[in-house]
Amino acid sequence: MVNTGMQLISFTCAVTGWIMAIAVTALPQWKVSAFIGSNILTSEIKWEGIWMNCIYQTTGHMQCKTYDSMLALPPDIQAARALMCLAIFMGWLSCTVSCCGMKCTTCAGDDRRAKAGIALSGGVLFILTGLCVLIPVSWTANTVVQDFYNPNVPLMHKRELGQAIYLGWASAVILMISGAVLSSTCPLMERGGRYRRGYIGRSFANSPATAPDPPKPITSNNLPLKEYV
Repeated sequence: MVNTGMQLISFTCAVTGWIMAIAVTALPQWKVSAFIGSNILTSEIKWEGIWMNCIYQTTGHMQCKTYDSMLALPPDIQAARALMCLAIFMGWLSCTVSCCGMKCTTCAGDDRRAKAGIALSGGVLFILTGLCVLIPVSWTANTVVQDFYNPNVPLMHKRELGQAIYLGWASAVILMISGAVLSSTCPLMERGGRYRRGYIGRSFANSPATAPDPPKPITSNNLPLKEYV
């Protein structure tokens, strides 16, 4: 019963992390304008994502434009596109596999070994999904920090970390932790692939055989004893 509750909680958190990863992929706030020097009085803010760049004005108007050429993009954005799309697909696959391996579902019937293997596979897929989100987000953050402290980069081209970067880090952590918890809820297995049934505190499978106790004489205190000559 405890494992069933942990599976439900970890699966719900993993789905939440997957939805957050989808939002990170669509948001353009991967890189935002850095307010340095006289730029603090600027009337517009520039956002750069992996699919488009946007200009947000203080009047409330926003204009977005998709990138014209994919090959002309920096390597970090190209890798981010591929890995985030892979993360979305793997997240969908992880949700499907985990649903089949959870104890509260009827998939795989009563075969505990099959359901445990499916649940373990779903947890591992969630961990890989988190890694696919963590790599492009951290790579982009590293590029932004290096360009910010690079004196050769003009002030107008310097950027800061956007909201999508922090949301991506949170999504990756939730996915990896949920996948680890989901994998740890699988039943314990003995050597040879057999599940432990009954009393699991001590195993009597390999205990040495002991000789049975000798039979004891039957005595009765209710009947009188008689002597025969």
